[in-house]
Amino acid sequence: MSGLTDVAVIIAVVVLVLARQLRPQKVADSARWWILPVVLVVLSVRNGGVVDNRHVALSVGLLAAEIVVGLGMGAVWAYTTRLWREADGSVWARGAKATTAAWTGGVLLRIGLAAVGAVLGVHQGSGATMLALAATLLVRTGLVMWRARELEPAYRVTAAAP
Repeated sequence: MSGLTDVAVIIAVVVLVLARQLRPQKVADSARWWILPVVLVVLSVRNGGVVDNRHVALSVGLLAAEIVVGLGMGAVWAYTTRLWREADGSVWARGAKATTAAWTGGVLLRIGLAAVGAVLGVHQGSGATMLALAATLLVRTGLVMWRARELEPAYRVTAAAP
């Protein structure tokens, strides 16, 4: 894929994910929750260029920092997502105002890392951003699924008095 196509994929994924977070959405207990992050990883490494061959150590350091930011953002995002169980047993999720703040902070950190890379002369392709986004989605969805399984039922059954 070209750089422009990569950017389009990144923007489309971010817009789709953010739009879905602002509305209540049923949490599906599916074994496929990890597919989108895996697709992003495959797309990012398929073209190569994730690491700048002229500045390998700096490039790998920036990539690692971006992935750490992605992991942290995914964890914060997961814990700022409001979860609740309906009476029918279904689990629902919705991003809160803190979720928007987490996204904003993560984006600003990534812009800062890109600026550091630009100042150091390190070429950072869109593959690094895709890897960080994959880390974010993988951690967020995994933690939300885990939290959803831990929720108490919306109803309480009390034992009848003898």
